[in-house]
Amino acid sequence: MKQLRLYLIIIIPLLAATVAVLYWGNGTHASAEASTASFSINHMLQGAFHTPLATVLMQLIVILFAAKGMGWLFNKIGQQAVMGEIVAGIMLGPSLLGLVAPEVSHVLFPKESLTYLNILSQLGLLIFMFVIGMELDIDSIRARFGESMVISHTSIALPFFLGVGFAYFSYQKFGNSDSGFVAYSLFMGIAMSITAFPVLARILKERGMTSSPLGSMALMCAAIDDVTAWCILPVVVAITKAETMTGVGVTIILTIAFVCLMIFAVKPVLEGYYRRQTDRGKGKMTGIEFISIAIFLHLASALVAEIIGIHALFGAFIAGAVMPGSKELRHNLTERLEAISVNMLLPIFFVLTGLRTSISMLSDISLWPVFAGILFLAVAGKLFGGAAAARISGLSWRDSLSIGTLMNTRGLMELIVLNIGYDLKVLKPEIFTMMVFMALVTTFMTAPLLNLIERRKA
Repeated sequence: MKQLRLYLIIIIPLLAATVAVLYWGNGTHASAEASTASFSINHMLQGAFHTPLATVLMQLIVILFAAKGMGWLFNKIGQQAVMGEIVAGIMLGPSLLGLVAPEVSHVLFPKESLTYLNILSQLGLLIFMFVIGMELDIDSIRARFGESMVISHTSIALPFFLGVGFAYFSYQKFGNSDSGFVAYSLFMGIAMSITAFPVLARILKERGMTSSPLGSMALMCAAIDDVTAWCILPVVVAITKAETMTGVGVTIILTIAFVCLMIFAVKPVLEGYYRRQTDRGKGKMTGIEFISIAIFLHLASALVAEIIGIHALFGAFIAGAVMPGSKELRHNLTERLEAISVNMLLPIFFVLTGLRTSISMLSDISLWPVFAGILFLAVAGKLFGGAAAARISGLSWRDSLSIGTLMNTRGLMELIVLNIGYDLKVLKPEIFTMMVFMALVTTFMTAPLLNLIERRKA
């Protein structure tokens, strides 16, 4: 109590004296500085919210709140949280917020701030693709490689063909003459044929199907699908970016050399280093000890891929795939990196996708038959194509339909491909919007269709 009394006796008079000096000084110098002082007080907070840092921080708060709120809501209705986050991103774009409160949308997402958000989202995607590369279990793929390869590649080849066929008939209306027909058709093909391995894995995990024969087969097929798609995508990007076929050839040769270097040189070096450190320390290295090496390799690999002329995401994916095979190490790295990418940075990517997606673009009634055609071809290619291949491989009709349904899950991976096409100016806003909604619908279908198949099985 004595210290408190001393504090009050000393501090309060000093504060009172300071306020008195400010008051008298303001009265004395009012003629010279009143307008300036008033301006500073009135505009200090307004100016703070117009700095890039304050704007991005405000955006992050809104994005994370909306994403996590919608993710929680979607979990309650039996859907994946990531689907709620994607919908939250679309809601924050012109489809809802820009329509209902355009002034708020303009203040919250001014055009000049999107550069910063784009950089953050790209970093999040790079980390995410690195994690996806680490989650691939090559040994499990080898176990039933033949069946998985047939099912997976059928569920790629058929929708890819259907996508290219759709491009042939839609190029005049939706294609970009600057990029050309080949680039447009290839992007439509790969966008139709992609499977969202992360979403599929989470669906199986939530249903307790990961270790079941059906779940293992679906995971293997999706893993092969992802690897194949991310091997095709760099070729598609190379063809889109290169001005001549010679440039395409050089890019493809450099890509093959880069992949071989990572698999046959970098991977053995990492394995040897991990083994030596483990032996020396008489215990396994943890994710914390290895994370600086992993991040350096991840960024370097992404940079090399970007310099070559393919997308940096492919470099991040390859870097994850060549990490040492220790399951404990990969689990620890995944756990730490996912905390940053999935929980904070990926929702930014969903919002940027939402800012590019406007449902008002589909207000033209003539576009709805086109969207219906896209949706039909997407489902026919992935769901029925995958189911038919599984049935031919010897699985029962119920298991075949389950695998086809799971392979029809597109989710985040589809959005990544579409945004690459959009950034390269291959996809116009109208076709981009229709493809985004196709990705949402096909992913939403997964849980209800699996429930229906399981009920029929019971």
